[in-house]
Amino acid sequence: MTEVLIERRGAARFLTLNRPAALNALNHDMVKTIHRALFDAAADADVTRIVITGAGDRAFCAGGDVATLARHARSDRAMWEGFFGDEYRMNQAIARLVTPYVAIMDGFTMGGGVGLSAHGPFRVVTERTLFAMPETGIGLIPDVGGTHVLPRLPGEIGTWAALTGARLKPADCIYAEIGTHFVPIDRLALLEELLADGDLPVAEQIETLAGHAGPSSLEALRDGIDFHFGHDSVEAILASLDTGDDWAMEQARIIRSMSPTSCKLTLRALRMGEGASIEEALRTEYRIVSAIRTGHDFFEGVRAVLLDKDKNPLWSPASLEAVDDAMLARYFEEPETGDLNFD
Repeated sequence: MTEVLIERRGAARFLTLNRPAALNALNHDMVKTIHRALFDAAADADVTRIVITGAGDRAFCAGGDVATLARHARSDRAMWEGFFGDEYRMNQAIARLVTPYVAIMDGFTMGGGVGLSAHGPFRVVTERTLFAMPETGIGLIPDVGGTHVLPRLPGEIGTWAALTGARLKPADCIYAEIGTHFVPIDRLALLEELLADGDLPVAEQIETLAGHAGPSSLEALRDGIDFHFGHDSVEAILASLDTGDDWAMEQARIIRSMSPTSCKLTLRALRMGEGASIEEALRTEYRIVSAIRTGHDFFEGVRAVLLDKDKNPLWSPASLEAVDDAMLARYFEEPETGDLNFD
């Protein structure tokens, strides 16, 4: 089965992730195919927009194929670094595209799916959209440029979403500026026809069909999110949450269930990403994930969440207090094989 369908329709180049049974999770071959297709489309003067979608009705893209990575990463450094390096270069290409890029985020949009959508100028959500960056729950960080995107969301929504893995519904995505437009599912086929037609600018075509996603639950939570998650250490965030209402205490419980190392790495990378370019953020993420390969928590997190599914990861170190600055420092060092480049 062809895992990425590439089709020219009128003025548009359509890319369709075609692993519906796997929720369109990205593997290395798909990453390389998409990256090449982006360059080919950008070089074609007759292509005036690129549209990326996911096959099936459950997911745009639910992330990277981390289960496969976990099975082989300890013994195959080149495979690990090759996947993340190529994925991050693809993310950077999306961020730097001149050709208008439309991501139709219909269904699960998580992890690697965020990297395929969040860097583009047009991010369409539907009734089925469910956005999350759940990486702290599997011993990773919100990568694929997440440390560049999340700090730029309103207030501290990005910090909250990154540390807790919160799942955002369509209206929340619009409120948080993750999605730029809400288009009902029954208008998606017409949207694709309009985008292929190419007679009008992309923004006008999408706005013609856009609707209202409804009220967001985030609006009522916003003051609490900004108040509690504005601190620059995970310990301070937890101390603040512990003095809050039932919602705040539930956020604290969730964070305490995540990998302590991942939570501390995530917060530091988010704060570094606030003023960083997409290239700088991706380079930092590459350093971190290169070091994660030699650690414990990623493999334990994937085991507990995706393989054995006992939902009981045994993190090491098991507490935030045991994750000190010296331990964190090694994750921000240049890998032995060198930094990520964008040549």
